[in-house]
Amino acid sequence: MAHKAGFVNIIGNPNVGKSTLMNAFVGERLSIITSKAQTTRHRILGIVNGDDFQILFSDTPGIIKPAYELQSSMMDFVKSAFEDADILVYMVEIGEKELKDEAFFNKIIHAKIPVLLLLNKIDKSNQEQLEEQVNLWKEKVPNAEIYPISALENFNVSTVFDRIIELLPESPAYYPKDALTDKPERFFVNETIREKILLHYEKEIPYSVEIETEEFKEDDDIIRIRAVIMVERDTQKGIIIGHKGAAIKKVGIEARQDLEKFFGKKIHIEMFVKVNKDWRNSSYQLRRFGYNNK
Repeated sequence: MAHKAGFVNIIGNPNVGKSTLMNAFVGERLSIITSKAQTTRHRILGIVNGDDFQILFSDTPGIIKPAYELQSSMMDFVKSAFEDADILVYMVEIGEKELKDEAFFNKIIHAKIPVLLLLNKIDKSNQEQLEEQVNLWKEKVPNAEIYPISALENFNVSTVFDRIIELLPESPAYYPKDALTDKPERFFVNETIREKILLHYEKEIPYSVEIETEEFKEDDDIIRIRAVIMVERDTQKGIIIGHKGAAIKKVGIEARQDLEKFFGKKIHIEMFVKVNKDWRNSSYQLRRFGYNNK
């Protein structure tokens, strides 16, 4: 049997469940998941291998109208997802009626590649609402195959997965067969710490934060990590640290527990907080953090 391989790129509005779906497909928590919008900042590749196929799933940031340089760079990742896709997965949730950007929507309805429209969170709807939504999206995106799913409950995910394999083009593998992602270890350290900050801090704080792993030393039985939490203002530094260091300690404990599961090793983690003024609008800083390729 011929070998199949291809890029399956997942796009949609913020918080529709793209990262949950990606992790369900890959079987690993590669993308961070929280209830806050704009959780995913990068385009993250998750690789699923079989004897005669390799699927390169790509999770992308939720589509928004950019308000600052970082968000513009995030939308560049979404644009690139249209350029190399063999199959496009367009995710919407029950009750949703439009994509936040008309230009992206036009690209979807005029796509020359297979489009799978996944109507997510059906566990929160009834049969009547579901039928209404399916008819609405059939009309809006006539070129798409529509699948009602619940990424969180893993409902209908395997049906979509099987259909993706059917639609994959014939191709040799793009990555070694034991590869799980294209991202380095430090990326997952950064994302794990950022997830804990998204969960435990309010308002603007999580969106003003970037993580940089300065040291990642792996021995046979332990990984030693030193990470810096960047914030934009001095006041944010105090909030991140918390009273007598309690807040940052909590982040450190939870990040360590998740990273020990992810890497399958004991983790020693040290974290520091630094002020990096207005990094979200600095082309130089964004390039340094892997966002801006301009």
